[in-house]
Amino acid sequence: METSIKRRKTRSVHIGKVKVGGGASVSVQSMTKTDSADVSATVRQIKELEELGCEIIRLAIPNHQSALALAQIKKKIRIPIEADIHFNPKLALESIRQGVDSVRLNPGNITDPDAIAAIVKAARRAGIPIRVGLNSGSVKGWFKSALRSKIAPGKSIPKNNWQSISEAALEYAKYLQSLHFNDMMISLKASDVVTTVNAYRYVAGKCDYPLHLGVTASGTIEDATIKSAIGIGGLLLDGIGDTLRVSITGPPHDEVKIGYKILQSLGLRKTGLEIISCPTCGRCEMDIVRIAEKVKSLLGNTPALKRKDARVAIMGCVVNGPGEAEECDIGIAGGDGFGFLFKNGKRIRKIPESKIVAELVKEIKAL
Repeated sequence: METSIKRRKTRSVHIGKVKVGGGASVSVQSMTKTDSADVSATVRQIKELEELGCEIIRLAIPNHQSALALAQIKKKIRIPIEADIHFNPKLALESIRQGVDSVRLNPGNITDPDAIAAIVKAARRAGIPIRVGLNSGSVKGWFKSALRSKIAPGKSIPKNNWQSISEAALEYAKYLQSLHFNDMMISLKASDVVTTVNAYRYVAGKCDYPLHLGVTASGTIEDATIKSAIGIGGLLLDGIGDTLRVSITGPPHDEVKIGYKILQSLGLRKTGLEIISCPTCGRCEMDIVRIAEKVKSLLGNTPALKRKDARVAIMGCVVNGPGEAEECDIGIAGGDGFGFLFKNGKRIRKIPESKIVAELVKEIKAL
C-alpha cells in the first residue's frame, strides 16, 4: 500500500544513526520501564524492544547513578539512547559525558539560563540534538520561571491548555536559538487527544523543527491504543510528525508494536505482515474468526516472517471477498465450506475450509 500523505517539510537531526525529519521515515521509539541504574535489567528490556523494531530508546535519568550507567548500557545495545532529564541540569551534562545520542529537556522544570547554556555547549561539542519536550502536567513551571519573564516580558499566559503548551515550546526553542543552537526536536504531549492535536498543528505551522508525536498518560493498552491511533494517526494524516512513541501503562513492548501498526495503516512504513480480514456478518459461510486468529498466531511465531512485507486477505463471503483478495499478495474468499485462494490478483484454486489455514501459511512462507 502506497501513501499519498504529503509530509511537512522539516530540517533534520540525527539521533545516533537514526535520521529524524528532513523526509526520513517516521521512526518508532519507546521508553524503558526499568530502573536505569540497573544495567542488566535495562539492557535486557532494550534488547527485547530492538527485536520488535524499536529504533530509539529513551531512559529516565532521575539520579547520578542512572546517569553513570548510560555508558555501560550503550555498549551493549544497538539503538541510540535519549536521556530524559527533569529538574537537575547536572544529570544532562553527565548523560552527555556518558555518550548518549540525545537529551530531552522539559521547559517546565529546566529553566536556569546558565544551566541551559552549559547543556547546549556540551550538546554542541558532542554533536547531539536536544528534544524540547513539553507535557501538559508540567507546563505551568515554564510560565512561573524567571527565564520566561526575561525572554517574554509582559506577555500574558495563554488561557487554553494547547496554547500554553505551544507557546512554551516555541519560547524555549527560541531561547535555544539565541544560544546559536538549532539541532533540536519538539514534543507537545497532553493526555487529552484534542489538546495534543491542536498543540502540534499550531507549532507545525510556526517552525520547521522535527516533531516527536505522542499522547501522554493515555492509560492501559485499550485506551492508549485508541487515543494514540486517533491523536498520532490524525497528525500523521496531516503530514505532521517525524518520530513517535505510543505511551502505555504497562510493559513497553506493545508501544513499539502499536506504533508500527499506526504507521502501517497509513502506508508510512512497511513493517511485515498485514492481515486484512472481514468483520463477519450473516453472509459469512465459514469460521473466519478462527482462521484469521490461527493464521496470525502461526505466522507470528515464524522468525523469518518478522520483517516480511505482505498483505493477506481472509474474507468470509462473495460480496467483498474476491475484490479484497485480488488486491493483496495472498487472499482467501470464502464460500460454504470452502475458499478460493488468490495470489497476486489471480484466482488460483479452491480449498476445503479444513485446509485453508495450512494452505495460507504455506503460500505466505513461499513468498
